[in-house]
Amino acid sequence: MKMQLKTMVLILAMAPAMVNAATVYKWTDADGVTHFGDRQPTGTQAEQIRVRSGQPSSANTHSSAQQQLKEMEKRQQAASEESSEIDAAATRQAQRKTNCDAAQQNLEIISNNARIRITEDGEQRFLTPDEVSQQKQTYEDIVEQNCGAEKAP
Repeated sequence: MKMQLKTMVLILAMAPAMVNAATVYKWTDADGVTHFGDRQPTGTQAEQIRVRSGQPSSANTHSSAQQQLKEMEKRQQAASEESSEIDAAATRQAQRKTNCDAAQQNLEIISNNARIRITEDGEQRFLTPDEVSQQKQTYEDIVEQNCGAEKAP
């Protein structure tokens, strides 16, 4: 029993070295105790055994788990940025349409009515002909900017 315990302790102590070793040898000594080692013993017949290291032999050709995680995070970030850009473009388009519709309505109102009444500082007054033409020009500019195709920045 004591001998088996020593053998197990020896095997466990050598396990880290065996994982990285290219070849492992197994032999039995004169007392019948089985030994393992990374060097072939002298004067004793030893059996060469294969040890699985826990890593595939093609570990060098494939990227590590950390590299794969980083690549996946980069892809997710790029997809997120692309999604944000698409959302921003959709928001801009919706705002342009809203601006276009409002400007067209205001332009129609100012073009069809001779007198335009506004409230300033709590008091109502009518726009002068110069103010009407200035407002009309402003609305035409807004229509031009928002109702046509979007211009590249």
